[in-house]
Amino acid sequence: MKRAKTSKAWMKEHVNDFFVKQAKKEGYRSRAAYKLLEITERDRILKPGLTVVDLGSAPGSWSQVASHKIGHSGKVIAVDILEMAPLPGVEFIQSDFREEYAVIELKKYLRDHQPDLVISDMSPNMSGIIISDQAKSMYLAELALAFSMEQLNYGGNFLVKVFQGRDFDQFLFDMRAGFKNVMIRKPKASRDRSNELYLLGLGKK
Repeated sequence: MKRAKTSKAWMKEHVNDFFVKQAKKEGYRSRAAYKLLEITERDRILKPGLTVVDLGSAPGSWSQVASHKIGHSGKVIAVDILEMAPLPGVEFIQSDFREEYAVIELKKYLRDHQPDLVISDMSPNMSGIIISDQAKSMYLAELALAFSMEQLNYGGNFLVKVFQGRDFDQFLFDMRAGFKNVMIRKPKASRDRSNELYLLGLGKK
């Protein structure tokens, strides 16, 4: 009964959510689009002609934003374990980024080009057990960071979702070791009760 009430409350909040309504109105696949839009408006990370890798892309709202901002001269390669409906100008790989074969496949799609920007909104299936969820989330962030440090162009940028908690400080330290500047961002579209943050690494060393 408690779970049903909680689900009902979440659904009511979701339906009445400003960003959910705005996403439907403007044709974005989810409210998450506004997180990336706010960050790129502030930090100018999406520009025409860039090669962008979108990790944890489904349902595709970040790929939508990226594809629109970089234009026909750019390239977006999206990866997710879940299915994602096709998007114009976006190459999609359905694969589990935790597995080595997903990275190998991604490198094939890059065709020896190094990405200018890696964006990661990856999240694990949440169990409600905070310590476990935090560890799984940080593991995905670490995989995204490792890929970025290996593949990004010199001077390239990296945007990743993280959750505050154990290992956050160490991850922030690791990012600062790899990038000239690291910013902490909490977009307006992130729900107040969520402990999610976005770390933006500018200028790969």
